[in-house]
Amino acid sequence: MNEIALPDLTVLNVLLAFMMFGVALTLRAEDFRRVLRAPLAPAAGLVAQFLLLPAGTCLATYLLDIDPELALGMILVASCPGGTFSNALTWLGRGNVAVSVSMTAVSSLAATVLTPLNFALYGSLNPRTRELMTDIDVDRVNLLLLVLLVLGLPMLAGSMIGSRFPRFAGRSEKPLRLTSVLVFLAFVAIAFGNNLDLFLDQFHTFFWLVVAHNAFALVLGWAIARGLRLPVSDRRAVTLEVGIQNSGLGLVIGFTFFPELGGVLLIAAFWGVWHLVAGLTLAQVWSRRPLPADDPFVLAAPEVRS
Repeated sequence: MNEIALPDLTVLNVLLAFMMFGVALTLRAEDFRRVLRAPLAPAAGLVAQFLLLPAGTCLATYLLDIDPELALGMILVASCPGGTFSNALTWLGRGNVAVSVSMTAVSSLAATVLTPLNFALYGSLNPRTRELMTDIDVDRVNLLLLVLLVLGLPMLAGSMIGSRFPRFAGRSEKPLRLTSVLVFLAFVAIAFGNNLDLFLDQFHTFFWLVVAHNAFALVLGWAIARGLRLPVSDRRAVTLEVGIQNSGLGLVIGFTFFPELGGVLLIAAFWGVWHLVAGLTLAQVWSRRPLPADDPFVLAAPEVRS
């Protein structure tokens, strides 16, 4: 596939770190204590997100003989943590927002180790993507450091500042969320803009790959939550958390380590657009379906029925 024009990586890394800092301003220690008090739903989502999704993606890309660059992009996205947009979509879909927030918090912290580990592992298990991993010689230590710098440290700083200065966090939340959306769209625009010919040439291929991959993630989250007989509100939260990935992190990793692999960036960029379309559609459908009257989320907050 074609090479891409490399953007300023320092700017991209700083922008993603800024996004994660803004997200973490609203995180509190209570979000993590909530997981300890009721661990089943978050644990189910994390197993689906960090074990079943990347493993299933690796197997599917091998069995379906998917183009190595596109396959590597799918494995990269599957290795990323849940995206913060899942919290808003869970709220819109009348899901358990507390479960969604706690899963986002824990998965983002876990991703500082599990994202580099999963990507290196599953990228090497598929023989076709293994050749790419060998050719580009990914430095696993640098990959781990990158994730720590743009994900772990900004989240730690944001949560500490948000706890110490709650009024500042409250005033900053909406502007930072808007900025985060604009930053993400800028990532997508760079990826598509530098790969327009490749985008047009491969659209019929990667479009359906992303749609199917995202559907698999959503179904996987729903299936594991239903299999564990979680309340409907928890199922919705787990489903959206697994199906909404932090593809912005995937793009930064791609820009940093795979500047010559346009297929990887196209998958990550289009994933970032499509999962919002699919997630918003699903949330709108669920918003029209009231939760069962005995659902714990309804009993705790009866207004969600309206």
